[in-house]
Amino acid sequence: MERVAPVNHIVPSLPAEPAEARARRLAERYAGKTAAGVIEAMVGCEFPGRIALVSSFGAESAVMLHIAVAVDPALPVIFLDTGKLFPETLEYCERLVDALGLRDIRRVTPAARDLLVHDPRGDLWADHANSCCHIRKVLPLKRALVGFDAWFTGRKRHHGGDRTGIEVFETQDGRVKVNPLAHWDRHRIDTYLRRNRLPRHPLEAKGYPSIGCVPCTGPIGAGEGPRAGRWRGLSKSECGIHLAARPEVSRPASAC
Repeated sequence: MERVAPVNHIVPSLPAEPAEARARRLAERYAGKTAAGVIEAMVGCEFPGRIALVSSFGAESAVMLHIAVAVDPALPVIFLDTGKLFPETLEYCERLVDALGLRDIRRVTPAARDLLVHDPRGDLWADHANSCCHIRKVLPLKRALVGFDAWFTGRKRHHGGDRTGIEVFETQDGRVKVNPLAHWDRHRIDTYLRRNRLPRHPLEAKGYPSIGCVPCTGPIGAGEGPRAGRWRGLSKSECGIHLAARPEVSRPASAC
C-alpha cells in the first residue's frame, strides 16, 4: 500500500516573488532588449495571460500599440474613458482599433456611484483636480487591473518632469509596471510613426503633444515641454495612475 505522508510533512508552496524583486530580475535579464523583445518576453514568458497594456490613445499611443499587436493582437488593452475626453480621442481610438486589428479593447469608465456622490455637476476638476483624476482614472484602472500581475505603459523619459528617470521595469502597488519605450525620444517616435504609416492623433497638428481630458489639457507654446499643456497653472504633472496608492481626497458629498 502506498504510504501517504502526514500533512505536517508536506512542503509548503513558496510565496509569490515580490514585485520589486521580480522587476530587478527582469531588468537584469532583459537589459538591452528592444521594445518588441521586451513585450514579447513579458507576454509569452514572464506574465502569460496576466499582463495588460494601458493606453490613453493619445499623440504617441500608436507606436506602442503597433509594436504590441505584432506580438499578440489579443493582448488586453485598457482604455480609460473618463467621460471628459476630447471627441477626437474617442474617434482616434476607434480608428486605431480598426487599423491595427486590436481584439481585446477594454473601455473602462468611472463608477456611476462615485460620480453621483463626488461629481454630480461634472465640475470637480475646477477646484479638486486630483480628486477628479482619482475617481475618473485611478479608481477605474485599479478595478480594471484586478487579475493582472503586470501592465505596459507608454511613458517615456523625454516627457520630462517625474518621467525623466523612469526605467523599463518598475513596480507599483504590488505589480510590475513595464515601460518598453522608456528610452525613446521624440525623433524616434516620429520616425516610427512615419515609416509605419500610422495615423496621427488629430489634435497633435493643433499643438497638443500630450492629450488628456478636455478641461485640463491645452496646446503648448514654443520651447515648452511636451506635457506643459496638462493641468496648466497647477502644481500637478500626473493624473495619479502612475503614483503609488494614496488615500482618496475628494469633494465632500455635502458640498455637491
